[in-house]
Amino acid sequence: MSQPLQQLLAIMARLRDPQNGCPWDKEQTYQTIVPYTLEEAYEVADAIAREDYAELKDELGDLLFQVVFYAQIAKEEGRFEFDDCAAAIKDKLIRRHPHVFADMNLDSSKAVLQNWEAIKTTERTASGKTSVLDNIPLAMPALSRAYKLQKRCAQVGFDWPDVEGAWDKVQEEIQEVAELPAGAAELEEELGDLMFALVNVVRKQGFDPEKVMRQANQKFERRFRQVEQALVDQGSSPAQSDLAEMDKLWDMVKRQEKLGKA
Repeated sequence: MSQPLQQLLAIMARLRDPQNGCPWDKEQTYQTIVPYTLEEAYEVADAIAREDYAELKDELGDLLFQVVFYAQIAKEEGRFEFDDCAAAIKDKLIRRHPHVFADMNLDSSKAVLQNWEAIKTTERTASGKTSVLDNIPLAMPALSRAYKLQKRCAQVGFDWPDVEGAWDKVQEEIQEVAELPAGAAELEEELGDLMFALVNVVRKQGFDPEKVMRQANQKFERRFRQVEQALVDQGSSPAQSDLAEMDKLWDMVKRQEKLGKA
């Protein structure tokens, strides 16, 4: 184990020391740390999206600290230690890469992914899990979980044969939503069905819906900030403007972006 990692583990143990530790750190449990873990994971993703690799180093350190925190609590409870976590992932990587560490021949990324999923299925069955949908975390972002649910079902043949079938389902769901009056009790559920169907289209087109939505969010934010700046340049602001004026500026921003890409 490297010296910095040993020091990090020692710092974590000191923070949790019953007599001389930090009051806040001593109070934490697995459950209370989860929000911080999710936040740190998103900050890693954000640094990557911005290609800020200096910040990425720091954010990865913050994420590693979350792992160390959980491992320290588990050590105190006699469950496992940090080394056990490292050993578990080491064993899993070797087991799931037989084309690297054994004599299996897999010559494409697609073949590797198919074999990876087959191994995972075998592992789930061996651990007593019987559904193909087992082990998909409830706490995943909803778009990502929908994508994962659909991928798992596709592995056993429960899937549209092509994207046209997925599009037809979207059109069906749009019609069902459109026929409901505002405030209808089932409107929320039908909108959920529509979103789920659209995730299927995204998946069938070979994209990750979480990434697609993240890019859409970034584009919207970029364009609206330009609308705000245009208003400032005119001595105004969104609060002093109206929809018609902001929509006109939005269209201008879109045209400028398209010209810039031409």
